Amino acid sequence: MQTQYQRLTHPLVREGKDLRPATWDEALDRVAAGFRRTIDEAGPDAIGIFSCSRATNEVNFLAQKLARVVFGTHNIDSCNRT
Repeated sequence: MQTQYQRLTHPLVREGKDLRPATWDEALDRVAAGFRRTIDEAGPDAIGIFSCSRATNEVNFLAQKLARVVFGTHNIDSCNRT
């Protein structure tokens, strides 16, 4: 017997305890506001990025650029050492 999973076809945002459909612009604005709030309240080192060794070098490069240039932190790690 195969289980049928429902796939998300649009972003959901939390309103209180409930999730409601949202546009991509609204969802991305909320994410950006959350990152901004965290950096303003706790500083850039409160955010970190974990990258994957299976990702391409280009994707890992973009992840470290996002951490260092956009977030202002050097908190980036990956599973490359294992």
